[in-house]
Amino acid sequence: MGYTWIDEYLMEKRGVTKDLQESWNWIRYHIGGKMFAAVCLDDEDKPYYINLKLEPAEGAFLREQYEDIIPGYYSNKLHWNSIKPDGEVPDELLKDLLDKSYQLVLEGLTKKKQKEIMEME
Repeated sequence: MGYTWIDEYLMEKRGVTKDLQESWNWIRYHIGGKMFAAVCLDDEDKPYYINLKLEPAEGAFLREQYEDIIPGYYSNKLHWNSIKPDGEVPDELLKDLLDKSYQLVLEGLTKKKQKEIMEME
């Protein structure tokens, strides 16, 4: 996988937890109990997609620009996008997209929950 930094990058964000959805073999990243990113693993535990949430217009635009960004694998294809982990999406762009996904899901939480997360150390 080209993006070996993903786990460390996401776990440094405030309030992030992760788990393994065994039935799908996905490593899921959550904020406030809501998933904002996932690394989808194959039968050999090698990543084959990175799923993240984007505003629909931005997701559609990026899918036109990069063949390695497709509609969300096993996800709502309007809001979720999948990125091939051995593709050509630049690291800085992927970091930006992961940040946007985190922010989108955070903003969807209640104000009280957002405040609790932002006050975490």
